Amino acid sequence: MKARFRLATLILAAFAAVFLISTTPAKKKVKLFNGKNLDGWKIHGTEKWYVEDGLLVCESGPDKAYGYLSTDKFYKNFDLTVEFQQEANGNSGIFFRSTFEGTKVSGWQVEVAPPNHDSGGVYESYGRGWLKQIPDEEEGYLKMGEWNKMRIRVEGDHVQTWLNGHPMVDFEDEKIGKGEGAIALQIHDGGGIKVRWKNLILTQI
Repeated sequence: MKARFRLATLILAAFAAVFLISTTPAKKKVKLFNGKNLDGWKIHGTEKWYVEDGLLVCESGPDKAYGYLSTDKFYKNFDLTVEFQQEANGNSGIFFRSTFEGTKVSGWQVEVAPPNHDSGGVYESYGRGWLKQIPDEEEGYLKMGEWNKMRIRVEGDHVQTWLNGHPMVDFEDEKIGKGEGAIALQIHDGGGIKVRWKNLILTQI
């Protein structure tokens, strides 16, 4: 009798587990760039943003100023992967929970920069500056001129980044936790910058 009871309990537990799995909503994946045009994005500034051979390209323009390309929608909690390839001076960045007034940005940047310049670190624009820089011993993961993969996970006040699969930063920040805004890409000022982007995939948490 006890064996039958235990068996019935196990069967009920199995059915409950299957029910929970089937009723738990799947995390929503968003393809931020469609490979064809800039639908779903907004340009800030006069620098160049265009699509070429299915890739999103950013390039310094005649003004050699800051430029940004931001999503129309705001994203709060997410896990984002982005692939990028830098040419020459590839000083750029991936912003999150950011808002714009012209080319003045309020928010947080995951650095995309030439070697030994803190790619994967987190910077607060027009605020506290660097929140997390990359130790010298962690600076060897960027492949200049090749395709690199940046992963950014932001949930509440918790921020994590990975570059080519290697953990770069992992910290909590109360101000970030209160932030609201878009995902954005940057062209740094100074001229001579060109970066190609692809496979911008965001999973909402």
